[in-house]
Amino acid sequence: MAAPSPNSSPQPAAPSLPVLGGRRSSYRERVADALRAALIAGELRPGEVYSAPVLASRFGVSATPVREAMLDLAKEGLVDPVPNKGFRVTEVSDRQLDEYTHIRALIEVPTVVALATTADPVSLEALRPAAREIVTAAVAGDLIAYVEADTRFHLGLLALAGNAHLVEVVRGLRGRARLYGLTALAASGRLLASAEEHLELLDALLARDERTVREVMTRHLGHVRGLWASARD
Repeated sequence: MAAPSPNSSPQPAAPSLPVLGGRRSSYRERVADALRAALIAGELRPGEVYSAPVLASRFGVSATPVREAMLDLAKEGLVDPVPNKGFRVTEVSDRQLDEYTHIRALIEVPTVVALATTADPVSLEALRPAAREIVTAAVAGDLIAYVEADTRFHLGLLALAGNAHLVEVVRGLRGRARLYGLTALAASGRLLASAEEHLELLDALLARDERTVREVMTRHLGHVRGLWASARD
């Protein structure tokens, strides 16, 4: 990237935007990832209209990549453009949440269980920093950081199966989810227990313990619908 011109006006410092699932992302895609995490975590509320300048100020970036990223999210059905106002966050029904979670379980549980016998231990261990970031975010109550690290961990884990299309399918399902109960879980301290399951899962994979991997994955995905999505503010 070229150095800025000496005459260019200073830009606000950009946040630490995520790189998810091992893919190389453009800055626009990274802004979209951060906005998607805010949507999933419930930081951006269903039915509310948000303007690009307001979101840009919130995330410490310029309005242009935010506007472009929101147009990308509109193509995914996560927001609807509102002329001259911004973007309205779409609603997700309980039935849709159930369906998304059911499909994720059908895909992710057997895929991750298989990794207990096929995944390279070094590659598994490389996911531990992300697992620890999830725990740190849960302790701090930083829901956007939690969702970003959680997405990076799970997509990175699925990527070890060597099926890029599978990773993209799960990425899409995760993006459509709404974890309305994260705020309540963080306030009650229950979010930490879910966060620590990522470390438990890694340890089971490294131990080649398929039974425990299946149990942890099933329990962990159960939280998505059973605890998070149903605990609406």
